[in-house]
Amino acid sequence: MQSEMFATLPPTKLFFKCAVPAVVTSVFGALYSVVDGIFVGRFLGSDALAAINLIMPIIMIVEAISNMIATGASVNISMLLGKQKREEASAVFSFSIKFILAFSTVIGVLGFFLAKPFVTLIAPGATAEAIRLSTIYLKVFAVFGPLIPMYFATDNYLRVCGKQKESMIINIVSQVLNVALNFLFIIVLHKGVLGAAIGSCISIAFGSVTTLLMFLGKKMDVYYTRKSIPFKQFVHIAWNGASEFFSNIAASIMSVVLNLFLLNFGGTTAVAAFSIVMYVDQIIGMLNFGITDSLQPAISYCYGAGLHDRMKAIFKRVLAATVTTSLVAFLFMLIVGPYAARIFVKPGDTELLAMSVTAVRIFAFSYLVGWIDMCFSSYFTALDQPNRSIVVSVFGTVAFPVFFLFVLTGIFGLNGVWLMPTVAGLASGILTLTLAKTMKLQPRET
Repeated sequence: MQSEMFATLPPTKLFFKCAVPAVVTSVFGALYSVVDGIFVGRFLGSDALAAINLIMPIIMIVEAISNMIATGASVNISMLLGKQKREEASAVFSFSIKFILAFSTVIGVLGFFLAKPFVTLIAPGATAEAIRLSTIYLKVFAVFGPLIPMYFATDNYLRVCGKQKESMIINIVSQVLNVALNFLFIIVLHKGVLGAAIGSCISIAFGSVTTLLMFLGKKMDVYYTRKSIPFKQFVHIAWNGASEFFSNIAASIMSVVLNLFLLNFGGTTAVAAFSIVMYVDQIIGMLNFGITDSLQPAISYCYGAGLHDRMKAIFKRVLAATVTTSLVAFLFMLIVGPYAARIFVKPGDTELLAMSVTAVRIFAFSYLVGWIDMCFSSYFTALDQPNRSIVVSVFGTVAFPVFFLFVLTGIFGLNGVWLMPTVAGLASGILTLTLAKTMKLQPRET
């Protein structure tokens, strides 16, 4: 089995073998929304840019539930493979695929028919045009509902099976297709937000179908099987993935909360400015996400195999890499970020540009502390420590951000929104390191 490399390759060589393709994959994955932002922001204007930012929380919530199952299943699969239990690992894989497909199909139907009420509910104060465009965007994603969450789930399973390079190639091809379709639908055919949504969905659906086909037969470490899993095991899988779910859904909820504050302090222009910060942040932030996520299967595999010293050696390399990239990201965001923001702004929109530049410069400081939560939350999940991981998620993504959002906006107004991630990240980082110090590893089951 190809996943055996997690236990045999030297830690440094394994780190680069897993991290490099995953970083490329993560960056290209982030480009899905960044490309939309460039095309929409420069060719359709601030209302369209705000519309996509308003609707993203709903899309992210659906993906969060699917990702909860995929993440928990990936850890369980890796640990079972580490114990040389391929058949049991395949049963977990097959069940998760069926669950995600059924769930996303139901949500897609509901999302299509309830699109406008959803948008109206989460965006009070938005312009009528922004609501209309958001509704169009959401309906297109609902039509493609069954295949959108599936793509991100199956990508996890490819990496669990040691197919990092294949994962990278599929992501690159999908993103190139996304760029081509956005150009076609927005610039050539003038389909506006409708075209942006169709382009993104077709490219993601292509990746989903391609990845699903790769698991046919028994060529991979896991394969499709009719064998099910006990309900108790499903609950544990969901619970271990709950931290990832909570992080994702909390990010969606926080997006809604932030939009309310932004609309209150700066109107639709502030929402558009924040979306630009997020577009710039996604490319940089996904570097660290790619590193931590890429080594999660290796850590889980070694934990299942009882190779604790090797597991710790791998994680030390993850820490070193994320600290380095965070410092580089801080400098990039501080120095280059304001110039990068210009590519998302329609020429002549000086108000949006000025607000975006201020936001990017203040937000840059969040990189100095943001790596702590990301690294250790992934580590806790990989070691089947859901309680610690959930505590990190609750405080890092909701409790501290909401608290400091109220405090800082009361003092600094709109600038308090841009400053909140840094202050909340510092508080959450201290809590996370405390949890890491008190963790005890369990011996391997016999």
